[in-house]
Amino acid sequence: MLELHDVSVRYGGIHALGDVSLKVTKGEIVCLIGANGAGKSSILNVVSGLVPARAGQVTFEGESLLRKSATAIVRKGIIQVPEGRLVFPDLTVLENLEMGAYTQKVERFLPTLDSVFQLFPRLAERRGQLAGLMSGGEQQMLAVGRALMAHPKLLLLDEPSMGLAPLIIAEIFRIIGRLRDDLGCTILLVEQNARAALALADRGYVLVNGHVAKSGPAVDLMKDSAIQEAFLGKRRAHPGPNAVTAVNSGKVRAE
Repeated sequence: MLELHDVSVRYGGIHALGDVSLKVTKGEIVCLIGANGAGKSSILNVVSGLVPARAGQVTFEGESLLRKSATAIVRKGIIQVPEGRLVFPDLTVLENLEMGAYTQKVERFLPTLDSVFQLFPRLAERRGQLAGLMSGGEQQMLAVGRALMAHPKLLLLDEPSMGLAPLIIAEIFRIIGRLRDDLGCTILLVEQNARAALALADRGYVLVNGHVAKSGPAVDLMKDSAIQEAFLGKRRAHPGPNAVTAVNSGKVRAE
Protein backbone atom coordinates (compact mmCIF):
# COMPACT_ATOMS: atom_id res chain seq x y z
CA MET A 1 0.00 0.00 0.00
CA LEU A 2 2.63 2.54 1.12
CA GLU A 3 6.30 2.36 0.18
CA LEU A 4 9.22 4.67 0.91
CA HIS A 5 12.44 4.01 -0.98
CA ASP A 6 15.73 5.75 -0.06
CA VAL A 7 13.94 8.85 1.24
CA SER A 8 16.09 11.71 2.54
CA VAL A 9 14.91 14.89 4.27
CA ARG A 10 16.77 18.01 5.37
CA TYR A 11 15.65 20.93 7.50
CA GLY A 12 18.11 23.59 6.41
CA GLY A 13 21.50 22.16 7.31
CA ILE A 14 20.06 19.37 9.48
CA HIS A 15 19.90 15.92 7.93
CA ALA A 16 16.65 14.52 9.39
CA LEU A 17 16.30 11.35 7.28
CA GLY A 18 18.88 9.47 5.24
CA ASP A 19 17.99 6.77 2.70
CA VAL A 20 14.96 5.53 4.64
CA SER A 21 13.06 2.64 3.08
CA LEU A 22 9.94 1.05 4.53
CA LYS A 23 6.58 -0.35 3.52
CA VAL A 24 3.12 -0.69 5.00
CA THR A 25 0.79 -3.43 3.76
CA LYS A 26 -2.98 -3.11 3.77
CA GLY A 27 -4.62 -4.13 7.04
CA GLU A 28 -1.55 -4.02 9.28
CA ILE A 29 -0.18 -1.79 11.99
CA VAL A 30 3.43 -0.77 11.44
CA CYS A 31 5.19 1.13 14.22
CA LEU A 32 8.18 3.46 14.12
CA ILE A 33 10.21 3.57 17.32
CA GLY A 34 13.31 5.49 18.28
CA ALA A 35 14.62 8.25 20.51
CA ASN A 36 13.44 11.85 20.26
CA GLY A 37 14.83 13.39 17.08
CA ALA A 38 15.35 10.04 15.34
CA GLY A 39 13.18 11.09 12.40
CA LYS A 40 9.92 9.30 13.18
CA SER A 41 7.59 12.27 12.76
CA SER A 42 9.52 13.40 9.68
CA ILE A 43 8.48 10.18 7.96
CA LEU A 44 4.80 10.87 8.66
CA ASN A 45 5.17 14.45 7.47
CA VAL A 46 6.79 13.34 4.21
CA VAL A 47 3.94 10.89 3.58
CA SER A 48 1.38 13.61 4.38
CA GLY A 49 3.01 16.09 2.01
CA LEU A 50 3.85 18.50 4.82
CA VAL A 51 7.61 18.13 4.32
CA PRO A 52 9.28 17.62 0.92
CA ALA A 53 11.64 14.71 0.35
CA ARG A 54 15.10 15.78 -0.81
CA ALA A 55 15.62 12.43 -2.50
CA GLY A 56 13.93 9.06 -2.88
CA GLN A 57 10.44 7.88 -3.71
CA VAL A 58 7.14 7.74 -1.80
CA THR A 59 4.33 5.74 -3.40
CA PHE A 60 0.80 4.96 -2.25
CA GLU A 61 -1.21 2.29 -4.01
CA GLY A 62 1.41 2.38 -6.76
CA GLU A 63 1.22 6.15 -7.35
CA SER A 64 3.93 8.64 -6.44
CA LEU A 65 3.07 11.14 -3.71
CA LEU A 66 6.01 13.41 -4.43
CA ARG A 67 5.09 16.93 -5.50
CA LYS A 68 1.46 16.37 -4.49
CA SER A 69 -0.10 18.83 -2.09
CA ALA A 70 -1.16 17.87 1.41
CA THR A 71 -4.77 18.45 0.35
CA ALA A 72 -4.44 16.07 -2.60
CA ILE A 73 -2.88 13.43 -0.33
CA VAL A 74 -5.77 13.73 2.14
CA ARG A 75 -8.19 13.19 -0.72
CA LYS A 76 -6.34 9.98 -1.58
CA GLY A 77 -7.24 8.68 1.89
CA ILE A 78 -4.06 9.34 3.89
CA ILE A 79 -5.09 11.00 7.15
CA GLN A 80 -2.72 12.07 9.93
CA VAL A 81 -3.52 12.47 13.61
CA PRO A 82 -0.81 14.94 14.64
CA GLU A 83 1.34 14.94 17.73
CA GLY A 84 -0.35 16.97 20.45
CA ARG A 85 -3.83 16.20 19.04
CA LEU A 86 -4.44 19.74 17.71
CA VAL A 87 -8.21 19.67 18.04
CA PHE A 88 -10.05 22.95 17.48
CA PRO A 89 -10.49 24.12 21.08
CA ASP A 90 -13.20 26.71 20.40
CA LEU A 91 -15.36 24.27 18.44
CA THR A 92 -17.61 21.62 19.94
CA VAL A 93 -16.94 17.90 19.67
CA LEU A 94 -19.52 17.62 16.91
CA GLU A 95 -18.07 20.58 15.01
CA ASN A 96 -14.58 19.05 15.20
CA LEU A 97 -15.95 15.82 13.74
CA GLU A 98 -17.69 17.78 11.00
CA MET A 99 -14.33 19.32 10.11
CA GLY A 100 -12.88 15.84 9.64
CA ALA A 101 -15.58 14.97 7.12
CA TYR A 102 -15.05 17.91 4.77
CA THR A 103 -13.79 15.68 1.92
CA GLN A 104 -16.72 13.27 2.14
CA LYS A 105 -20.15 13.24 0.53
CA VAL A 106 -22.98 14.57 2.67
CA GLU A 107 -24.86 11.27 2.67
CA ARG A 108 -21.92 9.51 4.33
CA PHE A 109 -21.78 11.91 7.27
CA LEU A 110 -24.44 10.52 9.61
CA PRO A 111 -23.53 6.82 9.18
CA THR A 112 -19.86 7.66 9.78
CA LEU A 113 -20.72 9.83 12.77
CA ASP A 114 -22.72 6.97 14.28
CA SER A 115 -19.74 4.63 13.81
CA VAL A 116 -17.39 7.08 15.53
CA PHE A 117 -19.82 7.53 18.44
CA GLN A 118 -20.06 3.74 18.81
CA LEU A 119 -16.28 3.49 18.94
CA PHE A 120 -15.99 6.48 21.31
CA PRO A 121 -19.14 6.66 23.48
CA ARG A 122 -17.59 9.49 25.47
CA LEU A 123 -17.62 11.68 22.39
CA ALA A 124 -21.32 11.03 21.94
CA GLU A 125 -21.93 12.08 25.53
CA ARG A 126 -19.97 15.29 25.04
CA ARG A 127 -20.96 16.16 21.49
CA GLY A 128 -21.96 19.70 22.49
CA GLN A 129 -18.92 20.39 24.69
CA LEU A 130 -16.08 22.65 23.59
CA ALA A 131 -13.06 20.55 22.70
CA GLY A 132 -10.74 22.84 24.64
CA LEU A 133 -12.52 21.92 27.88
CA MET A 134 -11.95 18.18 27.47
CA SER A 135 -9.24 16.12 29.14
CA GLY A 136 -6.14 15.07 27.22
CA GLY A 137 -7.45 11.55 26.77
CA GLU A 138 -10.79 12.79 25.49
CA GLN A 139 -9.05 15.14 23.07
CA GLN A 140 -6.99 12.24 21.75
CA MET A 141 -10.16 10.25 21.18
CA LEU A 142 -11.60 13.26 19.37
CA ALA A 143 -8.50 13.63 17.21
CA VAL A 144 -8.74 9.97 16.15
CA GLY A 145 -12.50 10.25 15.64
CA ARG A 146 -12.02 13.35 13.49
CA ALA A 147 -9.56 11.41 11.32
CA LEU A 148 -11.99 8.49 10.97
CA MET A 149 -14.65 10.86 9.65
CA ALA A 150 -12.52 11.13 6.50
CA HIS A 151 -12.70 7.36 5.84
CA PRO A 152 -8.91 6.90 5.82
CA LYS A 153 -7.28 4.22 3.72
CA LEU A 154 -4.09 4.84 5.71
CA LEU A 155 -4.13 6.33 9.19
CA LEU A 156 -0.98 8.06 10.43
CA LEU A 157 -0.81 8.30 14.24
CA ASP A 158 1.87 10.53 15.77
CA GLU A 159 2.54 9.87 19.47
CA PRO A 160 -1.06 9.07 20.49
CA SER A 161 -0.07 8.28 24.11
CA MET A 162 1.90 11.47 24.74
CA GLY A 163 1.03 13.15 28.04
CA LEU A 164 -1.71 10.69 28.98
CA ALA A 165 -2.24 8.70 32.19
CA PRO A 166 -1.48 4.94 32.05
CA LEU A 167 -5.14 3.87 32.14
CA ILE A 168 -5.99 6.24 29.29
CA ILE A 169 -2.99 5.02 27.31
CA ALA A 170 -4.24 1.45 27.65
CA GLU A 171 -7.66 2.52 26.38
CA ILE A 172 -6.20 4.41 23.43
CA PHE A 173 -4.11 1.40 22.38
CA ARG A 174 -7.10 -0.91 22.80
CA ILE A 175 -9.03 1.32 20.41
CA ILE A 176 -6.15 1.40 17.91
CA GLY A 177 -6.17 -2.40 17.94
CA ARG A 178 -9.90 -2.39 17.25
CA LEU A 179 -9.39 -0.09 14.28
CA ARG A 180 -7.25 -2.79 12.68
CA ASP A 181 -9.07 -5.89 13.89
CA ASP A 182 -12.69 -4.76 13.57
CA LEU A 183 -12.58 -2.04 10.91
CA GLY A 184 -9.62 -3.21 8.81
CA CYS A 185 -7.73 0.08 9.16
CA THR A 186 -4.14 0.28 7.97
CA ILE A 187 -2.03 2.25 10.44
CA LEU A 188 1.47 3.72 10.53
CA LEU A 189 2.15 4.47 14.18
CA VAL A 190 4.86 6.70 15.66
CA GLU A 191 5.15 6.08 19.37
CA GLN A 192 7.66 6.89 22.12
CA ASN A 193 6.19 4.09 24.24
CA ALA A 194 8.07 1.40 22.35
CA ARG A 195 6.86 -1.49 24.47
CA ALA A 196 3.18 -0.67 23.92
CA ALA A 197 3.73 0.01 20.22
CA LEU A 198 5.53 -3.27 19.56
CA ALA A 199 2.99 -5.23 21.59
CA LEU A 200 0.26 -3.89 19.31
CA ALA A 201 1.96 -3.72 15.91
CA ASP A 202 2.43 -6.37 13.25
CA ARG A 203 5.83 -5.04 12.18
CA GLY A 204 8.20 -2.32 13.28
CA TYR A 205 11.11 -0.14 12.24
CA VAL A 206 13.77 1.16 14.63
CA LEU A 207 15.10 4.60 13.70
CA VAL A 208 18.44 5.95 14.90
CA ASN A 209 19.70 9.35 13.76
CA GLY A 210 17.47 9.41 10.71
CA HIS A 211 18.30 5.90 9.51
CA VAL A 212 16.54 2.54 9.77
CA ALA A 213 18.72 0.49 12.12
CA LYS A 214 16.46 -2.54 12.33
CA SER A 215 13.14 -3.78 10.99
CA GLY A 216 11.06 -6.91 11.22
CA PRO A 217 8.07 -8.53 12.89
CA ALA A 218 7.20 -6.68 16.09
CA VAL A 219 7.40 -9.85 18.16
CA ASP A 220 11.00 -10.39 17.02
CA LEU A 221 11.97 -6.78 17.77
CA MET A 222 10.55 -7.19 21.28
CA LYS A 223 12.95 -10.11 21.85
CA ASP A 224 16.05 -8.35 20.51
CA SER A 225 18.42 -7.71 23.43
CA ALA A 226 19.89 -4.48 22.06
CA ILE A 227 16.41 -3.06 21.43
CA GLN A 228 15.36 -4.13 24.91
CA GLU A 229 18.30 -2.26 26.40
CA ALA A 230 17.81 0.83 24.25
CA PHE A 231 14.06 1.24 24.20
CA LEU A 232 12.25 -1.23 26.44
CA GLY A 233 13.84 -0.61 29.83
CA LYS A 234 11.26 -0.56 32.63
CA ARG A 235 12.60 2.53 34.32
CA ARG A 236 14.38 4.43 31.59
CA ALA A 237 12.22 7.06 29.89
CA HIS A 238 14.72 7.58 27.07
CA PRO A 239 17.52 5.36 25.79
CA GLY A 240 20.93 6.08 27.22
CA PRO A 241 23.88 6.96 24.96
CA ASN A 242 25.49 3.53 25.25
CA ALA A 243 22.28 1.79 24.26
CA VAL A 244 21.74 4.02 21.24
CA THR A 245 25.35 3.49 20.18
CA ALA A 246 24.80 -0.26 20.38
CA VAL A 247 21.77 -0.03 18.11
CA ASN A 248 23.50 2.28 15.64
CA SER A 249 26.78 0.42 15.49
CA GLY A 250 25.42 -2.86 14.20
CA LYS A 251 24.60 -4.84 17.32
CA VAL A 252 21.12 -4.26 16.01
CA ARG A 253 21.61 -5.06 12.36
CA ALA A 254 19.90 -3.08 9.65
CA GLU A 255 17.59 -5.07 7.40
